[in-house]
Amino acid sequence: MRGKVKGSYGHKLDVQQHSTLGLAALVKEMETQDVPAAALLEGTGLSLAMLNEPDTRISHQQKILIFKNMHQRMREPDSGLRAGQRQRISDFGIYGYALQSCSTFGQAVDFGIRHVRLMGPVFEKAFHVEGDEGVFCGRQLMELGELLPLATEFWLSSIQALVNFILEDRFPARSLRLPYPAPDYWHRYQEVFRCPVSFNCDVMEWRFDAEILNADCPNANPITAALTADLCRQLLANLPEESSLIEQIRLACLNHRGRFPAADVFAEQVGLSTRTLHRQLASENKTYQGVLDEIRCSLAKQFLDQPDLPVEVVSAQVGFSEAANFRKAFKRWTGLTPSEYRQSKRSG
Repeated sequence: MRGKVKGSYGHKLDVQQHSTLGLAALVKEMETQDVPAAALLEGTGLSLAMLNEPDTRISHQQKILIFKNMHQRMREPDSGLRAGQRQRISDFGIYGYALQSCSTFGQAVDFGIRHVRLMGPVFEKAFHVEGDEGVFCGRQLMELGELLPLATEFWLSSIQALVNFILEDRFPARSLRLPYPAPDYWHRYQEVFRCPVSFNCDVMEWRFDAEILNADCPNANPITAALTADLCRQLLANLPEESSLIEQIRLACLNHRGRFPAADVFAEQVGLSTRTLHRQLASENKTYQGVLDEIRCSLAKQFLDQPDLPVEVVSAQVGFSEAANFRKAFKRWTGLTPSEYRQSKRSG
């Protein structure tokens, strides 16, 4: 039985809409490897001074370029893990203090997911409870290629650092599943995350003991929580608008891999009539089926980027009972068959 999914989605990759929270840890790590901040920020249009200004806003593409610069210049292969471990609560700004002052860890998780856009995520994030486990899920917002391990390491180790600040205790992780091959330094993952780690998986999932959601936060303070939550809401309100309805559709699909809800089922889940759902989507020049196809196409590309994953498995993951129907649909979406798409990626 799955709990209610919560998540975030950002799709305007070239819009400067996110703060630089958390990036200071990347600068610190690179400086220990004799890589100056200017080299890390090369080509982004950013300076170290701008990185430290609270009003600076960057795009997803600028953040990806920072990761690219880091990947090219880092001297330690596990630099993403090292950088995330350098995070301090102050590196997360108002967002971090808001989470730290929540009453329970479950409230902190709920608040964190709902306001994660403030952090400028390069992953689409979701959370749900499944049985006695809490599950953090992530998917790429844009094609990361060889940067996927680095970005994943930095995100997960940063989250672990933040959770440790909130709980003032060890995060009870149970397992970590990652969608890329094990790097040569794979043992560092188990040292950092203190749980079994599996690679070459079809999902990115971090599972932990759900009982911790009921734990009281040692630094809980209702006055601080109210003040910081209000500031976070104000900051979030100033970001470019996103369609909450399309976000909810995407999250519903991510939470039920391979079983995408029909329009009437989804409408009931979000408290709308089917007619109202279609009318609201039409106001955005969208159809429900069109949104589903966009999500399926995006997911299919991510799965097909894993060369050892059979097309039949990809087909099932994106909601097709027959691989032949999936091949036809993918050809309609992209102009390529799945095999042609994989060949084009290899050629590229």
